[in-house]
Amino acid sequence: MTGPLSGVRVIDLTSMISGPLAALTLADQGADVIKVEAPGGGDFVRQLATRRNGCSASFVNNNRNKRSVILDLKSEEGLAAFKKLILDADVVIQNFRPGVATRIGIGEEVLRPLNPRLIYVSIAGFGFEGPYAQKPVFDPLIQALTGLTTVQAGSDEVRPRLIRTILPDKLTGIQASQAITAALFSRERNGEGQHIKISMLDTIISFMWGSDMGGHTFVGDEVKTETAQSFIDLIYETKDGHISVAAMHDKQWRALSAALERPDFLTDPRFITPELREIYKDDRLNLTQEVLITRTTAELLEVLEAGDVPCAPVLTRTEMREHPQVKANKIIIEIDHPIAGRLRQSRPPAQFSGTPTEMRFTAPAYGADTSVVLSEAGFTDDQIAVLLGSGVAIQSTVEENKND
Repeated sequence: MTGPLSGVRVIDLTSMISGPLAALTLADQGADVIKVEAPGGGDFVRQLATRRNGCSASFVNNNRNKRSVILDLKSEEGLAAFKKLILDADVVIQNFRPGVATRIGIGEEVLRPLNPRLIYVSIAGFGFEGPYAQKPVFDPLIQALTGLTTVQAGSDEVRPRLIRTILPDKLTGIQASQAITAALFSRERNGEGQHIKISMLDTIISFMWGSDMGGHTFVGDEVKTETAQSFIDLIYETKDGHISVAAMHDKQWRALSAALERPDFLTDPRFITPELREIYKDDRLNLTQEVLITRTTAELLEVLEAGDVPCAPVLTRTEMREHPQVKANKIIIEIDHPIAGRLRQSRPPAQFSGTPTEMRFTAPAYGADTSVVLSEAGFTDDQIAVLLGSGVAIQSTVEENKND
C-alpha cells in the first residue's frame, strides 16, 4: 500500500457528500477506509440518478479506495461488533444530526475509553448548538444562510443566486480532511487523540471572510448594504464563443493594449492607473468587450497568449476533458469497476514525490467487505456466521449488487 496515510485506519460512518469526500481524500492518500453502512440500502447517494448497472456516478466518485461493511448499529450485537472495529482504528468520522451518535451509542464519550488515541470527527450542517442545530440541512440552505447567494448575485439589491455546484458540502469535506491530518500529526507528537467538530456553516463563513467580507472587517465601519463594483464579469463574448481575460496589473494592461492594437487604452484618462481602472471598471470592461467581440476565440487566444496576457477559453465540461493542458496534467484517469464498468474520474489533485498515491480499488459494492473486515477485527468464522445469519451483519456479492 502506498500514499502518505498508509497504515492509518478510518471508520467512515458518513453519507451524502461532505463526510464521504473527507474520507475519500484520506483513502486516496493511502488510508484504509472502512465505510460502515446500515442495512436497507446504505448511503443514500447509492440511489441517486446518473446510474449504470445499479451504480450511481455520485457514489462511485466519492467512495473509491474504501471497503463497505453492513452493520446494524441499532442492535446490541451490531453495536458490539462496531466497538470491536474501532479498537485499532485511528479515525472515526460521522455526520449524523447532532446528538444522534450519542443516542445510538457511538458518541465520542463512548468510544474514547475504548480507544484513547482515536481521532473522532463530527460533521454538522448548521453547528452543534443554537436554534438551527437540529434542523435538516442541504447545501442550498448553507449558501442562503451564510450570504453566499448574495455574493454570487453581486449585490444585496439583486435577486440572490446559488452557486451551481455544492460548494459548502465539498469544501467542508476538504476542510475536514485537512483537520484530520493535522490531528493525526498532533497525535504523533503528544500521543493523544481528540474530537474534531466542523460544520458547513462555519466552513463557508470562514471561506468567505478573506475575500468577500472586507466591508465587515473594520469594527464600527461596517457596510450596511453591499453594492456591486460591477455587474459585468470577466467572461467576454467573442465572434464565435466566449473567452476569459484578466488584465489586472499595469504590465498586463499595457500588454492587452498592444495585443489588441488599441493604444488608446493607455492614454484614456479613466484607465491610467490601477485605481482609476477599478473606479471606472464598467467602462473598462465594456470597452474590452467591444474589441473582443470582433474577433474569434482562436484569433484572440493567439494574440493574447503571444503578449502574455492572462486569458483562457471558456469550455464546456466535454471540451474541458479534451483540452491539452488537462491532458498534460493527467488529472483525468480511467479505471474499471466490477459492476459499473469503465469509469472516468479525476485522480487526487495533490501528488507526493516520496509517498505516491494510487487507485487501489474502485468504490465498494454495498456490503462487499463485511466478512473480511470482521475477520481482521478478530471475529472467528463461526462468530461471523452468527452475525450474518441473524442479519446484524450482511455480506453481499457482486451479483446481488448488480441486481440492486
